[in-house]
Amino acid sequence: GDEGRGSAELCGLLTQLATAYLHLCLYRSQEALDAFARLDQRQYNTGWVQAQVATAHFNMAHHKEAEAAFRKCRRLEPHRTEGMEVYSTVLWFLKREHELCFLAQEMAALDRRAPQTWCVLGNCFSLQREFETAVRFFHRAVQVDPSFTYAYTLAGHEHVSNEDFDKATVAFRDALRYDHRHYNAWYGLGTIYLKQEKYQLAEYHFRRALAINPRNSVLHCYLGMALLSAHNCDDAVAVLQRAIDLDRSNPLARLRKAVALSQLQRNEEALVELVALQQLAPRESTVLVQMGKVQKKLGRLHEALASFNHALDLDPKSGNVIKAHIDKLQIESGEDDSML
Repeated sequence: GDEGRGSAELCGLLTQLATAYLHLCLYRSQEALDAFARLDQRQYNTGWVQAQVATAHFNMAHHKEAEAAFRKCRRLEPHRTEGMEVYSTVLWFLKREHELCFLAQEMAALDRRAPQTWCVLGNCFSLQREFETAVRFFHRAVQVDPSFTYAYTLAGHEHVSNEDFDKATVAFRDALRYDHRHYNAWYGLGTIYLKQEKYQLAEYHFRRALAINPRNSVLHCYLGMALLSAHNCDDAVAVLQRAIDLDRSNPLARLRKAVALSQLQRNEEALVELVALQQLAPRESTVLVQMGKVQKKLGRLHEALASFNHALDLDPKSGNVIKAHIDKLQIESGEDDSML
């Protein structure tokens, strides 16, 4: 009868939701998004589902898509606290200061006993470069709920940006003590070792993060940077290509791949990457400087000079470095100032 049919429909719905959520927990983010998309529209347009959709996008470092889903989630369920710490990180990445401040005010009015509220406040002050206040709020989140893993990680990243690597290491390790599958903390430790030029340790920690979340372009990019710094250029090219495949608009991966190709003397391929990158980031002087170096290696001295001069126009503050490249180019070409 109707009751049996209703029970079967409910079981079917719960199975769909459980399958999608399992994919999400295993960081199979695209599969999670596909499974959520197969839901009935009434179920799909709920706060809980939109929060999970946003989290799946965030785990793949697709911040704009995550922002759109979180915005929809808040419209559907304005009193929701769960997941808002991730939303605040998305807004931090996108440098949406106004929206982040508004979210912080709303959360503070909503529930001051929720750890998510203090993480949102911490991210808000972090974006305004108020380091000490941000850290104090992240610590407050941990006081409210000592098992709230993400607060330790946010504090760790804040310490890294302040070059306090000892405190950052403690924070990331605290996060892993509560959840050893928290890829953000493995990544955080990797960034510390990369800055300290301990490239093998950096590689190990980025690989641990990728073993948990293999679809994240940023993690592949940082592993590639660690390999490149250790002069393991062949592996770096492969890993950075994976980063590009996962996110065609990841500019750092393309730049690092071009550097790796150039170090392998594959300069024509490096130039192809840099031309593609310049279309993505036309006002980025570092791209033009790298392009000039590669053109110089290929013997295209006039093109190299044009690239260096364009870089100088875009970034006069780095003038001394760029002018040094121009001077070197003129000396090596054996020509005088008439080249300019």
